[in-house]
Amino acid sequence: MKLLALLIGLVVERLATQLFHLRRLPWMDRAIDLGFRQAARFQNWPALIPIVLLAFVLVAPVLAVRFGLGDIWFDLPYLLLGVIVLFFSLGPKDIGEDVHEYCRAIEEDDAEGIVSRAKAFAETDVPDNAAERTRLVEESVCIQANNRLFAVVFWFVLLGPVGAWTYRVTDLIRRRAVFNVLREELPGDAPIVDASETLHGWLAWIPARLTAIGYALAGSFDGALGAWRTKDEEEPGTVHGQSERLLARVGTGALALQDLDGETEAERGIRGAQAANGLVYRLLFIWAAVIAAMTLYGWSE
Repeated sequence: MKLLALLIGLVVERLATQLFHLRRLPWMDRAIDLGFRQAARFQNWPALIPIVLLAFVLVAPVLAVRFGLGDIWFDLPYLLLGVIVLFFSLGPKDIGEDVHEYCRAIEEDDAEGIVSRAKAFAETDVPDNAAERTRLVEESVCIQANNRLFAVVFWFVLLGPVGAWTYRVTDLIRRRAVFNVLREELPGDAPIVDASETLHGWLAWIPARLTAIGYALAGSFDGALGAWRTKDEEEPGTVHGQSERLLARVGTGALALQDLDGETEAERGIRGAQAANGLVYRLLFIWAAVIAAMTLYGWSE
């Protein structure tokens, strides 16, 4: 039933694009901000403790509903819960739609739109240099595919609706912590951000590596393998940062894009973004085929 709910949820994800605005969940931002303010009152505690407690509080309602349903009505309520939770756990934005808007901004020579769309992928400031920005967008698409899609699917397969929602909650907490620091509204910023990224990084570690393996299968295997073997030039940093850098290296390695003679910077930017999006969708089809096979062979509990 779990995998059947996942397949239905992925189909709904593709067909219900007009409902994506419902996944913004502004009330979650307010709840997370309240949790941050409460965490600031316990500065003598390791920052990870209040962050874990905050995540548990936000996951608790789904956990309660899941165990409250039990096995009634041939698990149909569980199927419905799975589809609903999966819809709100994926995203919140659709990668294909973001890529389309980014490419349209390039075609229209909309400098402000280009920077805005690139920042939506990178979750940070983007370079002014067009070639560097193109590379950053390609890497960010490969990273966001794991954050928005594949890690959610992994935890849904493993733990059902509770697992998917737990992953999404940790990602929302991380994003909000970074956003508040950029606005200079989060006291004790470094410990809270580090704790948020650590918690999310733990949940993202395994799916990030499965996604990286998938990029090798869906794209250039040699390019991806070579990128995986390449030593990380950055400092070790957090688990979250290590996973993101791995996804960026392997993803762009799997793309194996070469500059074309006579190609403009705008054309290169569009081609790179679309190629990264294509890689993600090819991997999604691979995952869907595996999930469908598991469902047909009865591995749906």
